Order: sequence, then structure tokens, then C-alpha cells
Amino acid sequence: MRHVLIEALRARGVDVLTALEADMIGRPDRDHLDYATTQGRVLYSFNVGDFCRLHKEYLIRGQTTFGCYCGTTTAIFCG
Repeated sequence: MRHVLIEALRARGVDVLTALEADMIGRPDRDHLDYATTQGRVLYSFNVGDFCRLHKEYLIRGQTTFGCYCGTTTAIFCG
């Protein structure tokens, strides 16, 4: 996640935890979604294909998450 986006969200009072801060770097995508779910967090990723598929698999199995937001690497403006 871009540093500027993290800082902008935190400046607005959003509780943000990065994969690096959660010691999740290098872990499988499913682990990231499992971790976010157990922590009551929405997962945000640029990995649109994999996380949209994983989220759909969760829903098909009747599992719940707190959401999965998949973005693109285009410019992000906060304001």
C-alpha cells in the first residue's frame, strides 16, 4: 500500500494495519484474508484477481469477511 495513502487514512482517524506491520509479507493470499477476517478488518489490495476470487470462494462456502476492497495502481487522491 502506498505510504501517502496510509498516512492520509491515519490522519483521518482510520485504523490502518499494513501487511508489513502485521508480519504477513510473503504469506499466501488466503492467509492475508484469514488474518483480516479474524482481526475484524477490511482487506485492501492491488491484487484484484486473486482477492476477488478468494472473497467469492469465502461467500460460496458461507464464510463471512469484513470486506475485501481491491484497487488498482492508478493515482490515488485523498482530500
